Amino acid sequence: MAQIAALQIPVSQLRGVGHRRAAVLGEVGISTLQDLLYYLPRRYLDRSLIVPIAQVPPGQEVTLIGKVRQKRFIPGARPRFVLIVEDGSEEIACVWFQGARYLQRHFDEGDVLALSGRVEHFQGRLQITHPECEFVAGTGEPELLHTGGIVPLYTTSADMKDKGLRSRGFRRLVHTAIEEFVPQVQDPLPAELRQRLGLCGLAESLRQIHFPRSWEEVALARRRLAFDECFALQLRLAHLRQARRRAGVARPLARSQRLVPALLASLPFALTGAQQRVLGEIAADLEQPVRMSRLLQGDVGSGKTLVALAAMLQAAEAGCQAALMAPTEILAEQHAATLRALAEPLGIRVELLVGGLPAARRRQALAAIASGEASIVVGTHALIQDEVAFAALGLAVIDEQHRFGVAQREELQGKGPGVHLLVMTATPIPRTLALALYGDLESSVIDELPPGRKPVRTALRGAERRPQILAFAAAQIREGRQVYVVYPLVEESEKLAIKSASEGLAELKEGPLGGVALGLLHGQLPAEEKNRVARAFKVGEIQALACTTVVEVGVDVPNATVMIVEHAERFGLAQLHQLRGRVGRGAAQSYCILIAGSQAAQETERLKVLCQTQDGFEIARRDLELRGPGEVLGLRQAGLSELLVADLARDEGLLMAAREEAFRLVEAR
Repeated sequence: MAQIAALQIPVSQLRGVGHRRAAVLGEVGISTLQDLLYYLPRRYLDRSLIVPIAQVPPGQEVTLIGKVRQKRFIPGARPRFVLIVEDGSEEIACVWFQGARYLQRHFDEGDVLALSGRVEHFQGRLQITHPECEFVAGTGEPELLHTGGIVPLYTTSADMKDKGLRSRGFRRLVHTAIEEFVPQVQDPLPAELRQRLGLCGLAESLRQIHFPRSWEEVALARRRLAFDECFALQLRLAHLRQARRRAGVARPLARSQRLVPALLASLPFALTGAQQRVLGEIAADLEQPVRMSRLLQGDVGSGKTLVALAAMLQAAEAGCQAALMAPTEILAEQHAATLRALAEPLGIRVELLVGGLPAARRRQALAAIASGEASIVVGTHALIQDEVAFAALGLAVIDEQHRFGVAQREELQGKGPGVHLLVMTATPIPRTLALALYGDLESSVIDELPPGRKPVRTALRGAERRPQILAFAAAQIREGRQVYVVYPLVEESEKLAIKSASEGLAELKEGPLGGVALGLLHGQLPAEEKNRVARAFKVGEIQALACTTVVEVGVDVPNATVMIVEHAERFGLAQLHQLRGRVGRGAAQSYCILIAGSQAAQETERLKVLCQTQDGFEIARRDLELRGPGEVLGLRQAGLSELLVADLARDEGLLMAAREEAFRLVEAR
């Protein structure tokens, strides 16, 4: 969002806003004129398409405008709230069963409402059940005359009504602000840039986004404001990268002539073309006297760890140490075992440092790290504790980087002067989201899986098929395989009718899996117990594991061939893809069975995406479209909270244009 000096004055200075109204606006985050103008309409009501109640076709979704003639609360076993709305042609009943008592306070006789919903005949009269409802101005409101029939509707107008600020009053405030102050706004974008990118002026955009004369004006205004948001975000990323390059003097790590070629020669397979390309990109970065800051993306099983090991061997051959930090002890131990098997035959010592080490073993590890005997160190957050001192740290590798904060990454880099940084993720990130979050980093993508891997067969089933699904899992166990059963909760929820992992384990003991070795794994277990259960499953002592998403990363059991996900609708697509990646890691055919507790058409269509593709990047793109960036990543990312207009799922071209302009501007300075 552009920072416009002319609009930083308090909203209380606007005509028609006193102390009481300013306080009401402040409660929804509006304290300046800029806040007011960027409080954008949630949607629009096209008054030219309003249907008179008398002409409503039953069974269809319609939008009506009418005046409340009567309101009443009807008590009983199933209480309901009813509004009788009329528009001069006919009347219609609006009925709410949910929140009936609460809704009584929100409506008054005489209110003019916009109603959207499906109209039905009930007991001889027209009725809408649970309509979407907005307070709108009456037909005689002068400030709506210039809108050409398109009326802005704002998210919290109904809530403001109780505090004396109805929708018509809010629109009047916005209109006053536009008339009095927007003409004073100086557009921060040069005319040449606006013309080149086909962007309208800022003042014009602010007017059109609130009071458009056509849907084309809405689209043009949205595009300009979305560009401003993308441009501001990319400017920050460009400045970050420039600052890092200027301050990021690092020790050049010469390309490996001995260790990496020896590693590749020892492998029983050839690297994929994508692995070779990415390995070259990283090796070239490490040769530079500027700190590498690179994001490495790769789908589950694409071979990121091997590429990271090659980078760490390049550091070791150049006389430096490398550290790999993982989010869990299970994953750290798994990485340490993998790296030892490959690196120690080359004469490279790999050390493990996690919180659960016995005291004597921990002292030995710290000594090996401090002396430089350990060329590669694998660990968890334990690596960034004050007592950990590296002899010559040259490369820091962060695995599953989205599970660490920026400060933690910087702490690990701070364990040595000019440490190169490689951050990895097995959670595919759509291109637009990667540019928005990690645009200050160079990016490498391993977009090719090793040849010969069998795709995991994925099926979507209803809960009524659970007995057959568990019988199939039991048959797989009899053939010597292992099974995951994933649940969305640890304990039974009183509010949600969703099976928990603990409850599920009890049911598994009574069903087709009752005769097999069962285990329970979830995040609330003590670390020692989690590690014990994970190890028991890995070596086959546990045949079926009832668990939560704690197995999403770090549990690598090639013998596991069945992944059953209960209440799959509770998970995002990218997360389900990650869970699916826990099977199919061996030579046997593997299966992922999604059990849906909801039969809603939208959920069914969403989950079918998993059945249609194994491509993690395509799944991540669809997940972004459906749920938005905050939900996809499981957290609110810095910068994304400011994207009020831009849509990362559909504005890739706009984001790329903003990135090009922002980086060109910063690099020219």
